[in-house]
Amino acid sequence: MSTVLAAYLGPLALCLAAFLSFKSPGLRPFAALRVSEIAGLAAIVFALASGFLVWTGGAATGALFELGGFGLSARLDAVSVTMAILVSFVGWIVLRFSRVYMDGEARQGWFTGWICLTLAAVLLLVTAGNLVQLVLAWFATGAGLMRLLLTYPDRPGAQRVVRKKRVVALFSDLSLVVAAIGMAVVFGTGDIATILAEAGGNAGWLLWIVAGALALAAVMKSAQLPFHGWLTEVMEAPTPVSALLHAGVINAGGFLLIRFADVMLTAPIVLAFLLMLGGLTALVGGLVMLTQPAVKTSLAWSTVAQMGFMILQCGLALFPLALLHIVAHSLYKAHAFLASGEAVARVAASRRPGPIAIPNARAVMRAFLVALAIYAVVGSVFGLMSKSPQAIALGAILIFGVAYLLAQGFADAAPKALTRRTALWSVAASASYFALQSFSAWLTKGVLPATPSPGPLEWALIILALVTFGATAVAQATFPLWSGHPSVAGMRVHVANGFYINALIDRWLGNWRITEDRA
Repeated sequence: MSTVLAAYLGPLALCLAAFLSFKSPGLRPFAALRVSEIAGLAAIVFALASGFLVWTGGAATGALFELGGFGLSARLDAVSVTMAILVSFVGWIVLRFSRVYMDGEARQGWFTGWICLTLAAVLLLVTAGNLVQLVLAWFATGAGLMRLLLTYPDRPGAQRVVRKKRVVALFSDLSLVVAAIGMAVVFGTGDIATILAEAGGNAGWLLWIVAGALALAAVMKSAQLPFHGWLTEVMEAPTPVSALLHAGVINAGGFLLIRFADVMLTAPIVLAFLLMLGGLTALVGGLVMLTQPAVKTSLAWSTVAQMGFMILQCGLALFPLALLHIVAHSLYKAHAFLASGEAVARVAASRRPGPIAIPNARAVMRAFLVALAIYAVVGSVFGLMSKSPQAIALGAILIFGVAYLLAQGFADAAPKALTRRTALWSVAASASYFALQSFSAWLTKGVLPATPSPGPLEWALIILALVTFGATAVAQATFPLWSGHPSVAGMRVHVANGFYINALIDRWLGNWRITEDRA
């Protein structure tokens, strides 16, 4: 019973706060706003209590209602507790921020109510112990998000993005339903703990279909190419919605893959698909992000890239690291969106004319060699050779970013202080990667499956990823040397438009742009 209380009291408190907010949907509903903040804080307390229960008693499932293996139940383990603490903390911050940000809005109470309901749905999703609750919470999360995206329902941009989001959500929901039905047929139950325990001993074409359906549901939910367009157009929604979306709801796809990691391991070809699609999305999103003039648009493309990298991690079967990535990205992106207005003012105030440290080819080469040396030395301290090949390859991909940082410090015009600082941060980044990797593996030991040895296909994709990300890092580091070429200026236009993928999808979907928006 304690499992049920710990898992359901947080969502219940948020639902009660939503009810009070809907009773006062207009301007400045002070009592409802205060209750919503208290409910958000209560959700954190109950999530922490869930963590205490797991720490003292281990993973457990508690049924609220169950009949023949199907119903409503909560599953508390390292994965669900981590996600519950993350969601409740970010949600509480968003609720507090919304009270000031939305002050004076005609529908402030309505907005607060839907924030609370969406948070409750996400909490029910991440703690679901049964397929029935998982599917219902998945539907409710999407419905709540679309209501929030229509905070200003008369704006053409908001209407357009919701229409596009509704199409993507429909296919994502259908894919999850197919996966849930398939698992119910294969395992004869809706209990997630039973499904995960028996997944390793099952194989066959039906389970491959299940894994494929889970993958499709996840990549659509997490805005992977070519289903990313709606996320990059969410500019009409208030900033608290952007923070909640990019720091919470968008992670549902990654959580789905992590939750059913044992099922995903039964279909290596599906993991290979996730590796390729996630890698491509990460590369495209990272490039387009650098060309965006608007802060929120740049952050949106950053989320696309980060979700791609998370999907890549799942494709490599590095599920503990994917969970860690969700936590780190959520905290960073929530802060980035909520502080975006101040960031613009600070950058504008701090701009001063002066020399720019542009690395030449020699500095870039030296940076990559030093970065690899740091990786080897720091990695040896953390037992690099005992890691899986996938984890080693992922670390190498991350070290390419460290090399880009080092290249700035090794430029001829760079002051010595900058060189020392970049070297120090590079060592810290490498050490943090291995330390956090070890921590995530320890935290999820016995909950998430170990990474299997890669086969020929996996080895080929790992090498392809290393070459592709390495070449991209070199191109970014040397970009100032050839950015003045006319062909580069033309390419920048194509990159800034996301290689027109979204425009092609718009046309394929029947052109969602309305007449007023074409002017």
